[in-house]
Amino acid sequence: LTGITKPVLVSGTDGVGTKLKLAFLMDKHDTVGIDCVAMCVNDIICCGAKPLFFLDYIAVGKNFPEKVAAIVSGVAEGCVQSGAALIGGETAEMPGFYPEDEYDLAGFAVGVVDKDKILDNKTMEAGDVVIALPSSGVHSNGFSLVRRVFDVENADIKTPLAELGGKSLGETLLAPTKIYVKPMLALFEEVKVKAVSHITGGGFYENIPRSIPKGFGAKIDKSALRIPPIFKLLAEKGNIPERDMFNTFNMGVGMIAIVSSEDADKALQVLKEAGEDAYVIGKVEQGSKEVEII
Repeated sequence: LTGITKPVLVSGTDGVGTKLKLAFLMDKHDTVGIDCVAMCVNDIICCGAKPLFFLDYIAVGKNFPEKVAAIVSGVAEGCVQSGAALIGGETAEMPGFYPEDEYDLAGFAVGVVDKDKILDNKTMEAGDVVIALPSSGVHSNGFSLVRRVFDVENADIKTPLAELGGKSLGETLLAPTKIYVKPMLALFEEVKVKAVSHITGGGFYENIPRSIPKGFGAKIDKSALRIPPIFKLLAEKGNIPERDMFNTFNMGVGMIAIVSSEDADKALQVLKEAGEDAYVIGKVEQGSKEVEII
């Protein structure tokens, strides 16, 4: 915490949601902990805060130590990826409340930011550039719809599919949420970032406007988007209208950063050096606080 003169604590809490049903079906429990950490730390990075520590809460129908160890190994990995300390947690055994082979997972993170460095969108202006950081897939939102579309309880989710690049549906859907903390902290060091949005539930239409001040909107170039095959498969199989897709899922964009047009190239370079293949997807425009995808 050296160099912070006016520390402000920032916290975030979340769970993994019904994505856990996929973990049960696949009997794979070592990645959902990453999702749990990601959903918390990706939120607190949006105001410029560096995560300090994380605690988890696991509620189980029956305590199978190996399963709990696998879950916690994912939480620990998420903490490594975000530079947060895992300082504790709680495991609650609740027979009769959860089925024996099921569990729920939630947690919270606390971070810190210097008051003078909290992201401030008051300097946003028309022509500012919207930069996308790619997602690893569906992340942790929209899984009630995903499960219904693919009928996952009854479908074959373990056979590799050509349209998913040789991965199975289960493997693709279970891919852990990407953690953007380290690339974003690197970006904050080098470039004046005006706003950041974590694209979660509500997709583009609900998350991007939260970071844009009144009187402005964002115009997103649909042809620039690198949409992973899983979303195309979802839209086709579920017959889901395009607006609903962009209003539910991240569509391949896990986080966006808004910078001035003169800083855009530098921002892309810094993110690339931090391992993020970021790219420009649109611009800020004068007008209503809406997202327009054209």
